[in-house]
Amino acid sequence: MKIEKALLGLLILLSVSFYAQQDPQYTHYMYNMNIINPAYAGSNESMSINFLGRSQWVGIDGAPQTITFGIHSPTGKKLGLGLSFIADKIGPVKEQTAYGDFSFTVQVGEGRNLGFGIKAGFTFIDVNLSSIELLNNNTPTNFFNRINKAIPNFGAGVFYHTDKFYAGFSIPNMIKTIHLEGSNSAITRVSEEAHYFLTSGYVFDINRNVKFKPSFLVKTAPGAPTSIDLSSNILLNDKLEFGLSYRVNSSISALFNIKTTDNLRIGYAYDYSINNLGNFNSGSHEIFLLFDLPFSSDRILSPRFF
Repeated sequence: MKIEKALLGLLILLSVSFYAQQDPQYTHYMYNMNIINPAYAGSNESMSINFLGRSQWVGIDGAPQTITFGIHSPTGKKLGLGLSFIADKIGPVKEQTAYGDFSFTVQVGEGRNLGFGIKAGFTFIDVNLSSIELLNNNTPTNFFNRINKAIPNFGAGVFYHTDKFYAGFSIPNMIKTIHLEGSNSAITRVSEEAHYFLTSGYVFDINRNVKFKPSFLVKTAPGAPTSIDLSSNILLNDKLEFGLSYRVNSSISALFNIKTTDNLRIGYAYDYSINNLGNFNSGSHEIFLLFDLPFSSDRILSPRFF
């Protein structure tokens, strides 16, 4: 019986720890850039408000559920300010982050801009293992100790862009993101792991009305597998966009979004798991809303591609 209890505690601890070490996945990362890179704040000509909701691995109890919200705006020719929020739930682990973003952008050539950004805020962690239903009641009671932590956090990033190209590198949580540690079948400490994001994309003009938009995102963290997203989208008349994305050894995704008004873009993505998890879930769903608010009602916004 002692061996069974030890194995049970270890399996739960390892499974939660493995998934919690990783920041949330974003299939629409190209339209959620300010969440992962503070240098992106204020890079557009308007105030931008974005929302993303993701339900991962539908059909698996305790699978990741993620909501993000961001708002950012230029404040002059070189400065940008923003706020970003993430709410993430994986099994018994809830994590909320709230950041303030600041960017400084310099022009390094005609139409070429290089931004530097920092973000600072808090990560709020709630670990509640008592919500797990066990097969027997022999697990030590101290295994279910609940942990609530507020951890100060800061991050940094760089973002280079032209009208058709972008590249960015960022560490949005330099004091890391969740993993769990335990001893004697009990959770004893919640600590964090830094995540590194590298992303880039380009817009090719096929003709006047059709554009091709390849892009990629690489995400890595100590103790977690590297995640690589390779995406390719087609944009029609600067309004309708659709494409495919491949998350290496993990999933294939179909993406779709449409510009419903001059200010609003709405998108949806479906991820199909191609690894062993695909046998236990019906896929992942993601939606996003992107709203651009011009500073003047008479000003016409330039088309935005990322």
